Amino acid sequence: MRILVTGGTGLLGNNVIRQALSRGFEVASLCRSDRNSRPFTGLNVAVYSVDLTRAEDLSQVFESHFDAVVHCAAHIQIGWSRLEEGLQVNRDGTQRLLAEAAKHRVRFIHISTVNTLAVGAQENPANEQTVGDGQVPCTYVVTKRAAEKLAVESAKSGQDVVIVHPGFMLGPWDWKPSSGRMIQGLQGFAPLAPSGGCTVCDPRDVADAILQAIQLGKPGRHYILGGENLTYLELWQRISTELGKRGPFTYMRAPGRFVGSVVGDMLSKVLGRELDVNSAAIGMASQFHWYSSQRAIDELGYKPRPVDESIRDAVTWLRDNQLLAS
Repeated sequence: MRILVTGGTGLLGNNVIRQALSRGFEVASLCRSDRNSRPFTGLNVAVYSVDLTRAEDLSQVFESHFDAVVHCAAHIQIGWSRLEEGLQVNRDGTQRLLAEAAKHRVRFIHISTVNTLAVGAQENPANEQTVGDGQVPCTYVVTKRAAEKLAVESAKSGQDVVIVHPGFMLGPWDWKPSSGRMIQGLQGFAPLAPSGGCTVCDPRDVADAILQAIQLGKPGRHYILGGENLTYLELWQRISTELGKRGPFTYMRAPGRFVGSVVGDMLSKVLGRELDVNSAAIGMASQFHWYSSQRAIDELGYKPRPVDESIRDAVTWLRDNQLLAS
């Protein structure tokens, strides 16, 4: 089995590469030219430096034979800015990859997100067929939905496409870091947690399910790859315990969310760059993104591990790589 993985330096992409190599797959990866080479140290991976927004770069890569493309690369902006950049990478990049995969008759595993689906609820977690919306229409949601729409349309036209929706991933090999920034932020005292919740999963388990989807996934099928549904208060308390820190004691109420949204957006305008704390991020963190992964469990053999194991391994990995205070 020979696969092409986009976004190989990211949390999920790097875990997919490592899981694939452990299975004896041949792996190639697409990355930006300004990539950090450390994620590939010691790995037998062919690395192509390409720009997903340039079709000519992709056509050269696909001259090699692949059995599947795992499209992990994405522009992530939980806010209102950088929409055009997000569309160029997430929508237009996906369109070019889909076209090349169709031309060469290669199975396409599109990595979407639970944030393109209907928002779940505490009393009733959503699944792939839940009707509705409720998502905050920020840059990330809008651009990932635009990319997923292309994948869905390609599948309807007969292309071999499988779509997976990971939840909030915590685990090792978080080089940038991505979700590890939450852990970094909890090194200090955080008395208040967001009022919502999320489905927490491990990138190693998600990567394993993605590789299963290459062989077992049904064309045109959507699979949620979540895990334990936790409030952010519960999640932050568990992370703080692993860090040996005092965790939050309650969640942020409506007045605090309003003030944080206004101040965050105002400071973003003054500084000329959008801060992590903004009205979109606070709005998303106030929702319960709770989901059921039963379809993936039944059809792909998905096995999400306990959240505490993922937290422990994420913290250990960040510390070992000097990304956390010792």
